Amino acid sequence: MLKLLRLTTADISLNGLLKGQLRHLSQYFEVVGVASDTGVLQQVAEREGVRTVNLPMHREISLWADCKSLWAMIKLFRRERPDIVHSNTPKASLLGMVAAMLCGVPHRIYLVTGLRFETTHGILRFILKTMERITCLCATKVIPEGDGVKATLLRERITRKPMQKILNGNINGIDLTWFDRTEEVMDKAADVRGENTDFTFVFIGRMVRDKGINELVEAFDRLSQERADVRLRLVGRFEDEVDPVPAQTKERIEQSEKIVFEGYQSDVRPYLVASDVLILPSYREGFPNVILQAGAMDLPVIVTDINGSDEVVEPGVNGVIIPKKSADALYCAMKDMVSDREHTAQMASVAREMVASRFDQRELWRAMVEMYNGL
Repeated sequence: MLKLLRLTTADISLNGLLKGQLRHLSQYFEVVGVASDTGVLQQVAEREGVRTVNLPMHREISLWADCKSLWAMIKLFRRERPDIVHSNTPKASLLGMVAAMLCGVPHRIYLVTGLRFETTHGILRFILKTMERITCLCATKVIPEGDGVKATLLRERITRKPMQKILNGNINGIDLTWFDRTEEVMDKAADVRGENTDFTFVFIGRMVRDKGINELVEAFDRLSQERADVRLRLVGRFEDEVDPVPAQTKERIEQSEKIVFEGYQSDVRPYLVASDVLILPSYREGFPNVILQAGAMDLPVIVTDINGSDEVVEPGVNGVIIPKKSADALYCAMKDMVSDREHTAQMASVAREMVASRFDQRELWRAMVEMYNGL
């Protein structure tokens, strides 16, 4: 049986992004999950039924810490002697592909998700692009998460290797049995919504500048001054170390009576059901999982013209695509959604089927097994 090492920077990626995938793959391969343990690595091992290894890594650039992580990977790969090393997060991919090449691992797969250099400038952009080039150079197979990522890799001359997404794209597909309007979910959603009947927009994700939080708050402030029947729900945690939201934006969120800050939630389904439209005004993504989740829960979406969004959203059919970094465009889209509720309801009625027909998790897993067996 082939040995597969699935590598991410932190265990939260194994726990969330890849939920269920390792258990499925373990039917066909000897699977080992490798990540930095932030407290849930053992939980991943027990849920997925696979062995896990704690390998400390830092998300940000840290020369000394990165060298230590690289050496730890080399020792791990020499001990485990894997047939396949498959990584997806930037730091784990860079270190993992270099270490796997040095150790002679025959199959080194880099699944490219978000590209951080897209929203950077100057020397940092040069460094991040160079890291991507090294990662792709050391990989034997480069898989873009979607067509948008592939186009960016080619346009920026990151790699010339042949690239093909898996099935219709995305890293793990959508679990349609979990993301469904079950009776339990509907009861929880009723508790979240309470007695409020306002038309509710929801954002789910990291509360950072690159997610378009500034534009979202500005657009909603403008809309809420015109209409009393709107509400904005924010689900996620503020991150203060990297790309933080400006203090004045946080203050506007805290002071607004029409913005509900829910904080981080491990189960986002009730918050989707308790809302009418999902908004993702992000500056960059690889292939946004949250818009798949929203679609599966019968919500139309407002998204920006970034990688992945146009592979899920058909404008006017299941959502709206607007220019990124434009509070005016976002305001207009939100106003249209709340003003033309018949059209919004029509988009909601087709959202689940549009996601289910192309991004069913079980079909993606099947295609992934075929990809491994075809190496």
